[in-house]
Amino acid sequence: MPVAEHKPVREPEISDAHGADGRGVVALTGAWDIRALEARARRLAPELARRGDAPAWDLSGVQRLDHVGALLLWRAWRRRRPASLRLRPEHEAFFASLGSLQAPPAMASGGSALAPVRALGDALAGGAHAMVEGIRLLGQVVLDLGALAADPMRGPWREISATVHRAGAQALGITALVGFLIGIVLAYLSGEQLKSYGANVFVINIVGIGIVRELGPMLAAILVAGRSGSAMTAQLGVMRVTEELDALAVMGIPLAMRLVFPKVVALAIALPLLVLWTNAIALAGAMVAAKWQLGIGYAMFVETLPVAVPAVNLWLGLGKGVVFGILIALISCHYGLRIEPNTESLGAGTTRSVVASITTVIFVDAIFAVVFADVGISLQ
Repeated sequence: MPVAEHKPVREPEISDAHGADGRGVVALTGAWDIRALEARARRLAPELARRGDAPAWDLSGVQRLDHVGALLLWRAWRRRRPASLRLRPEHEAFFASLGSLQAPPAMASGGSALAPVRALGDALAGGAHAMVEGIRLLGQVVLDLGALAADPMRGPWREISATVHRAGAQALGITALVGFLIGIVLAYLSGEQLKSYGANVFVINIVGIGIVRELGPMLAAILVAGRSGSAMTAQLGVMRVTEELDALAVMGIPLAMRLVFPKVVALAIALPLLVLWTNAIALAGAMVAAKWQLGIGYAMFVETLPVAVPAVNLWLGLGKGVVFGILIALISCHYGLRIEPNTESLGAGTTRSVVASITTVIFVDAIFAVVFADVGISLQ
């Protein structure tokens, strides 16, 4: 069989021609890719800029084109397509992707003074939109819970169990370390002040109330938000980048039931258990510090603690754990499902997820503190 002859690839060239209607046309020929332009871009850029306002361009003679050549032409055209553009079908994708990019809007005169107000408005609008989406996601989780109650055999029990293990069991080490150190620090600082008034025994009240009611749930939630929440967002983001989410949608698999619901349920179970664990380790650290600094025996500490800290504080802390777990899971999934299919969006979305989760936990904890201000506080 005769071997087909390939047309030799020529160097990139620019020429002026005339179309069928007599109008001037800028014609490009040869190779316009990175290999051909590496040593010729400096010479060609001024010629392209001089012809940038030409209304008609003919690229049908271009033999090779890549993003480098397309970007060089796009800049010469001042980031807009010419009125008449003729090119090969396989080259259309390069300019279609560039056409979707918009130049940043020019700031109007006096805009610098209004920039903080505009930024605040954008932040508030973004927060309101995220809140609405979070409520919608919570509603879907409630509907999935009803569907699960109607048919428990179809529930994602393996996903729930795996998430409880990752978010709960694997977090025992870091929560124990942080809780123990916080207990020592809190008991030490409180003891230094109480020794001046001869009220050493009240360190049990301060440490017990502070850890069981506030610090235990807060520390566990922040650690879970930074450790497990970021992992959930990154997992969903990677699934978006690799188009797994699109594949699940095509197969008719509900994303909320298989990806969101297990995480919400698992954190609602795991975080209260982590709160109990963090409380116990933090109180152990406080007990050690109280013994070393104030001479309060371990037996006295254990016997006085139930009297100084009413049981309602423990239930309040566990309730906070459930609420914090649900909020962290919802926020993590919200940002994970809205990551664009690129690595830059993946990193930015994970960062926003962690910041939003921690901020929401602190805000909701402040609401709990105000609402339950008169509940469980005892100075006996």
